[in-house]
Amino acid sequence: MAATAMVAITNLGCRHDPLSSLPRATSAPARSCTLPPRRRRCRPLTPRSSCCSPPSSSVSPRRVLRPTAALKRIPAGDTSFVGPANNDATTLNHRSSSSDLRRSLIIPNSTASTGHATASSGVLPSILGVAHLAVSLGIMLAADKFLKKAFVAAGIKFPSALFGMFCVFSVLVVFDIFAPPVAKAFMNFFEPATMFIKRWLPVFYVPTLVVFPLAITEIPAASALKIFAITFGGWFATLTVAGYTVLAVRNLVKTELIPDTEPVSKPSPFSTSEIWSWTAIFVASFGVAYFNPTALGTTAKTCLPFLLAANVLGYMVGSGLPAGVKKVLHPVISCALSADLAAAAYGYLSGSGFDAVLGDYLTKAASNPGAGDILMGFLGSVIISFAFSIFKQRKLVKRHAAEIFTSVAIGATFSLYSTAIIGRLVGLEPSLTISMLPRCITLALALSIVSFFEGVNSSVTAVVVVLTGLLGANFVLAAMEKLRLNDPISRGIATAASAQGLGTAALSAKEPEALPFCAISYSFTGIFGSLICSIPAVRQSLIFIAG
Repeated sequence: MAATAMVAITNLGCRHDPLSSLPRATSAPARSCTLPPRRRRCRPLTPRSSCCSPPSSSVSPRRVLRPTAALKRIPAGDTSFVGPANNDATTLNHRSSSSDLRRSLIIPNSTASTGHATASSGVLPSILGVAHLAVSLGIMLAADKFLKKAFVAAGIKFPSALFGMFCVFSVLVVFDIFAPPVAKAFMNFFEPATMFIKRWLPVFYVPTLVVFPLAITEIPAASALKIFAITFGGWFATLTVAGYTVLAVRNLVKTELIPDTEPVSKPSPFSTSEIWSWTAIFVASFGVAYFNPTALGTTAKTCLPFLLAANVLGYMVGSGLPAGVKKVLHPVISCALSADLAAAAYGYLSGSGFDAVLGDYLTKAASNPGAGDILMGFLGSVIISFAFSIFKQRKLVKRHAAEIFTSVAIGATFSLYSTAIIGRLVGLEPSLTISMLPRCITLALALSIVSFFEGVNSSVTAVVVVLTGLLGANFVLAAMEKLRLNDPISRGIATAASAQGLGTAALSAKEPEALPFCAISYSFTGIFGSLICSIPAVRQSLIFIAG
């Protein structure tokens, strides 16, 4: 919606030139017609003449028989009057006091009401853009909800959104083979939804971080230190294994690296008007919740607007911080902290308490959703959107299939089993070890993976995944220099395979040539990890190793 708003502002800010629609002179003899159809007299254009020039002597005398004193006849051969279209318009505006004559000579009837057309041309695209976004995103959300209900009813223990991603990708491939224009139209239709998801992706991962204070009280300090040690060591080990696997395979297949020419669209930056709008929503909804805690029916629904606005504002402000500050206060962290601070302030002022407000933030009840439930409802559509990004990079995937699939399979398998082994060796509780297994997989799929197991702590999973991404975002460049991973393919695949989306964002900001391989590895690592963890034998082996 913000992207469409920016389009509207851009359109409104563009000055409409009423002469831009007039024909331009070409090398072939042309005829200029500047008068209304019943009064026009056409003459050949000289090489330097302009269709916007004032009427010559060949123009009907009835039209310019008695011009004003300031508007003089210009001989047909005189080209000293030639100039830019808008300059001609300005000159004629000053030379003629007759608005009717000026409109007849310069502005066509279709553009006579330029001011009204400009205003409407700015508003209409914005409305259509919002409608397009709502429909495309609504279809993805509805598809995810339908598949989730169908899988639950059938008792299938497999990520339903991942199945939906495979279906969308298969449809795109079939269309691309038999009807390429249909595949392109399909991609263009869902482009607003995919850009919306890309713009707000980190915010969808935040809810489990916001409620982490409720879960951390159950974790001993010694276990917390072990979790951090496993996370840091596991990240570096996975980076090393994935990177050197790529180099080994490339030495075998010797596929030439060709720069990717597929344009990568980026989300629009946040505007000041967006920040002020969300600030107004936060202040107004916070006041309503303070004076009437059940104004919307329940405390969770009443707190939903200001807690959601706190998340959005925290992410917007964090995204605008200097690069040096982001290394300490990443936008994901500021997004979570802002919601916690808002919850603490409301809990103190209303007397309900901090824990109660966090309970209203993430209720996990469809009939009484909180702000966290709304955000996590987008995770399924995030997985489905992988189909569009993979389809865009299909040529690159095909060309470097050996490097991509080998490194992703080895890296994801190593990450899962090494976490279980190290957790067992350091004496970490089995439930916490299982919760850490998908540490190198994007949170949208990591939460689906841990749902395969019993007795896990999803808040620990979320914290470990985000912590792994932050480690990669801050240290991946220095680590790869030490490991001598200098190839864009190895750097891109290793970064995404070890540090998911946050590491990908950090690397691609400085090395755009590695971005396509980051995006591919980011998607396929989560897909492969979900596939192997859906196999009962693999799950049982991981549980056995973890103790």
